[in-house]
Amino acid sequence: MQPGQPKGKFRPLAILTLLAILIAGVLSAINASRNWRATAAAKRLKNPVPSTADAVAAGKLAYGEHCRSCHGEQGDGRGEKAAELSVAPGDFTDAAAMGRRTDGELFWQITRGRLPMPAFEDKLSDQERWQLVDYIRTFAGTSQASSPSASLTSLLPAPRKLPSGPAPSGCRSF
Repeated sequence: MQPGQPKGKFRPLAILTLLAILIAGVLSAINASRNWRATAAAKRLKNPVPSTADAVAAGKLAYGEHCRSCHGEQGDGRGEKAAELSVAPGDFTDAAAMGRRTDGELFWQITRGRLPMPAFEDKLSDQERWQLVDYIRTFAGTSQASSPSASLTSLLPAPRKLPSGPAPSGCRSF
């Protein structure tokens, strides 16, 4: 402050500056808590854990221990604690929404968390989090095309039901 400057003009300016900084911090925190978009690099992550029966079973155990109470037994976001939360838990049964999410994005969200959901980076190993992704995908019946669970047989049309009875003339029975 300059020697000839009145003291009263400096204080309101300092208070306004501090208030602006505080408001910017609060708005930034609100935006961060609402913005749960994975980075482009995270979206490109490929699930290294094949979606086998064992991997899905392990994911189911982790889900039961860490996720079921909020996301629900059926993965529909209607767990016993869901009503108490400030943000509704995700609905894993929505096939369209789950089809738009990559395995890497789901892994990133499980790893990082977002209030009220905790981060699982320090609670579950990488493998356990990937197994959780495999299990979560079972609710909507979606899988990533690059995932081993999307086998060639899943891309083939359903087999036709053959008529019962004797084989037509000229056909051999085995």
